[in-house]
Amino acid sequence: MGHAENVPPPFPEPTRHASSLNEVFADYLDFFRSRVLAKAEGLPQSELRQSRLPSGWTPLQLLKHLTFVELRWLEWGFEGREVAYPWGDLKVDRWHVPADETLEQLATALRRQGDQSRRIIVTHELTEVGRPGPRWDGAEPPTLERILLHLVQEYARHLGHLDIVAELIDGTEGE
Repeated sequence: MGHAENVPPPFPEPTRHASSLNEVFADYLDFFRSRVLAKAEGLPQSELRQSRLPSGWTPLQLLKHLTFVELRWLEWGFEGREVAYPWGDLKVDRWHVPADETLEQLATALRRQGDQSRRIIVTHELTEVGRPGPRWDGAEPPTLERILLHLVQEYARHLGHLDIVAELIDGTEGE
């Protein structure tokens, strides 16, 4: 199961016991997700829908993007589930959040997706290959392990991006 909303998971130190490598991957994703959420939820409301970067993305767009990243890679890709809008974080090839979506809604969606991701991670073997389907665009599906390595780097990279945004806003330095 995922972690309680207000209790951030500890960093998955290499010296901390884990029952499996699946648990290690799930713990890293839980940790990075919780840090992204805490960072976004700590920003002033006025900063959530504006960008501080030349690329133009906003903190709310990042939350939505990460929700769909997990959905695309694990449910639509690995499990081969039918997903109505797998690219629902994009509009004309750019991250997009409609004006009526709130921080609370996006944070809840990311937490729920995280719980779903953890379920997938701990109930499959890392060597298991994803189901063929549209996610792979004709390529051979990767193993769960390769997908999880990709997701860990994606989260670490985006948390770093959000650390920079927060520092530009109020001088708060990241980890």
